[in-house]
Amino acid sequence: MLNWTPTADHAPLYYAKSKGWYTEAGIDLSIEAGKGSAVAAQRVGTGGSDLGISDLPTTIQAKGKGADVKALMVIYANSPQGFYWLKSSGIAGPKDFAGRKIGNPPGDAARLMWPAFAKKVGLDPASVTFVNVSPQAKVAALKSKSVDIISDFYNEHDLKAREFGADLGFQPWRDAGVNVYGNSLIVNGPYLAKNPAQVKKFVAVTQRAYAACVKDFEPCLQALQASVSGLTPDNQRDQWNRIKQLMRDDTTTKVALGAFDGQRVKADYELVSSLIGIDKPFDPATLFTNEFLDKGVRMAPN
Repeated sequence: MLNWTPTADHAPLYYAKSKGWYTEAGIDLSIEAGKGSAVAAQRVGTGGSDLGISDLPTTIQAKGKGADVKALMVIYANSPQGFYWLKSSGIAGPKDFAGRKIGNPPGDAARLMWPAFAKKVGLDPASVTFVNVSPQAKVAALKSKSVDIISDFYNEHDLKAREFGADLGFQPWRDAGVNVYGNSLIVNGPYLAKNPAQVKKFVAVTQRAYAACVKDFEPCLQALQASVSGLTPDNQRDQWNRIKQLMRDDTTTKVALGAFDGQRVKADYELVSSLIGIDKPFDPATLFTNEFLDKGVRMAPN
């Protein structure tokens, strides 16, 4: 189960499926659109889906609520989260968010992680009002001023820059001290225990697919468009160029594409624990594994 509706960051999955890589590995893959990281983590945690994609802090919270999940591969080594607003609305930065309306979907990871961001920038988490806005309606909501701020992934930054020009305000979370791991491939615990060889094959194909799309995105874009309607090619290319930046850090370039750094996972866990809370604390080392990754496949350094 995906974290959201399919876009450029999911293209490698469609590419590998179109090439028959999953079938060759003995995997009958069904890709299901999602409704937020929280829904994906819950679905995988209860066994409704074998595997899924979820923002890591959301996965931490879900595991603390009893979801039996483990992260296998990080897609966004840097947080893709950001807030956007119009400078003409009188907002100069996050400290001006108090009393304003933020638009995003109810299952959005940014909404779940808002208390952590707010406390990092010195805001009372209760000082804003969240308004339910679908992913497709965010830009329109900001343009119509039905909300003052929207949260969105850095992937679609170029689309907003073209729409609003110099009036666009932007605060990436990673520059505000909240550079947590983003979207990650997760697996249901019992499924992993029963099917480790199958999971290893799935991770190998998926890692290979992301590496192939980093090298040449065009075939991946074609595969995505063949399965998903309503996507603008240039927007997806812009997204992928941003996504490559988010995929790249010291660990993914030097250890393996998709590899987690244990100290960063621990820091993310401690951030969620201290600023949001975890219902049932657990050892963060049990949250992830790098054992299924091919160390010979690394993220391109530039």
